[in-house]
Amino acid sequence: MQKANEIAVGRLMSSEPVLIDVKPAYEVLNGLERNIILHSGPPIEFEQMCEPMKGAVYCALLNEGIAKDIEEAKIKAVDGSVVYKTCHEFGAVGPMTGLTTWSMPLWVVEDRNTGKRSYANISEGSGVGLRFGEYSEKTLNRLKWMERVAAPVFSRIIRELGGIDLAPIMAQGLSMGDELHMRNHATTALILKLLCPHIARTAGEDAEDILKFIGVGNDQFFLNLAMAANKLAADAADGVEGSTMVTAIARNGVDIGIRISGLPGRWFTAPSPVVDGLYFPGYVKEDANPDIGDSAIMEVGGFGGCAMVAAPAIVRFLGAESVQTAIDTTDSMYKITLAEHPKYQIPINDFRGVPCGIDIMKVVETRITPVLNTAIASNRAGVGMVGAGMSVLPIEPFEEALMALAENLGI
Repeated sequence: MQKANEIAVGRLMSSEPVLIDVKPAYEVLNGLERNIILHSGPPIEFEQMCEPMKGAVYCALLNEGIAKDIEEAKIKAVDGSVVYKTCHEFGAVGPMTGLTTWSMPLWVVEDRNTGKRSYANISEGSGVGLRFGEYSEKTLNRLKWMERVAAPVFSRIIRELGGIDLAPIMAQGLSMGDELHMRNHATTALILKLLCPHIARTAGEDAEDILKFIGVGNDQFFLNLAMAANKLAADAADGVEGSTMVTAIARNGVDIGIRISGLPGRWFTAPSPVVDGLYFPGYVKEDANPDIGDSAIMEVGGFGGCAMVAAPAIVRFLGAESVQTAIDTTDSMYKITLAEHPKYQIPINDFRGVPCGIDIMKVVETRITPVLNTAIASNRAGVGMVGAGMSVLPIEPFEEALMALAENLGI
């Protein structure tokens, strides 16, 4: 297992993510049909989905023209017209509900070393939206604007630049106070700085709107790009026989699931926890949906909760009492990971690399489970984010994965 884990974590750390384009999902996701809806987390059918996920399905059906109104959308969601699959099955990731469908524009990220690709949808910006299950006219109009106006501009600029290396931006973000899951202020500013002159030069009368879309109330704009980069790295490490390294953590608002390198494509699940954290005025824990989203791919790569010490400014926002919580959280993640990432170092932590390569063997031995920094969604569709906190994962999926791997290896 040691040799297998060295290979797996080595592949994860050697990934060189380059943003190469923005393309509609149907052009880049092999096997995607118009009636297939991709969602975050492990597999789930519509009847079992949480309310925000169901609302997002309705929004997707309206956006794709499969349903003409909400009443028809509610019928189409359950009558067999739609097939539900996970984003991860298609090499993609999406925050919160993660809903991704046929016409949606996706970031295309390529590994310079292998040529393999990963995908993520574009951040909608602040407030409620598809990712929180809203299906209002405002949300639908924004999705169409992103598809028809913003995405073609982004695509043209990225191709003119010959691609954008994401690793240097992510590394610099760590040195500027981002942990790249719940705080992307610096990385968003850096990508905006890079894109700004090209948008101003090429976008014509749409330039102001596109610049506002990135720069005003969209501090998490870079998150989706970072998610695609980490999905790419994790997939590079998948399929190493005997490896106990985690290659996916994802939540669908009902279950949390993990996958490991040594058993590629197989999910190990448990009920998704309701997150303790800081709730916005007017909301309490009873208003919260269980943890949701593919954004836990950030912790798989060593960011988010693993790199929390890099982002002391986020501590209070997550409901923690002091910066010591950030220090202790990152320290505990070193105890359950295989390596420190040589490219992604934390200056405030004496330039140690982020703890990457979560090892289910170490999780089971130490009883320390990964900690995710996360937004807290309302348990009602279309309400949006009601708080933020730190999600401590249940240990059962890690135990089940270890037992399954042992059985597979005949141990």
